Amino acid sequence: MRCTAHAHATAVRLLADRAPGLLKTLGEHDPDHVLGRTLSECDRLGDGRADHSHQHRRHGVHVQVVTDPEGQLLWISPALPGRAHALTVARTHRIDRICERQEVPIVADRAYIGAGSWVTIAIRHPPSAIHRPPNGGLSPTERTLNRAPAQVRAPVERGVARLKSWRIFRRSRCSPNRTTDIAAAVLTLERQG
Repeated sequence: MRCTAHAHATAVRLLADRAPGLLKTLGEHDPDHVLGRTLSECDRLGDGRADHSHQHRRHGVHVQVVTDPEGQLLWISPALPGRAHALTVARTHRIDRICERQEVPIVADRAYIGAGSWVTIAIRHPPSAIHRPPNGGLSPTERTLNRAPAQVRAPVERGVARLKSWRIFRRSRCSPNRTTDIAAAVLTLERQG
């Protein structure tokens, strides 16, 4: 049994070493990229309370995903604890700075507000008092402008669904500390197929 577990870990590590980094990915592909995120649920604790996502109400790790306009997975970030905010994860992996340096625009959801000028997000609803006006208080022009990022973001949802088709990302039975290597190995396999 020990030999099999060691061989499995070695295979994962070899595949993970072949996964491209974000800088290489942005340089190799068309300039249209979409950024998304997902929580990879796990049943074991790595960093204890840090792995608990209050948004999802479960333990897991956050991974960022960059796809092309067709939803093909191009890059998966190293995993960070589930309680980390999406913008914090993006800044930790320097996604905003790499996009700015490479002059590559990227489309993301509203969780990335404040990520920088190279990250395009939908227009935020104005803060309201107790009652929000109809249509969220956005003008018809702003609502129309918000449709474009939503339509462009649809492929990243397909990419996340593709990632979630791997059982290890739906319910991991290993330490969350191994998710980074597993994510890189899955990316290598996805890009080969």
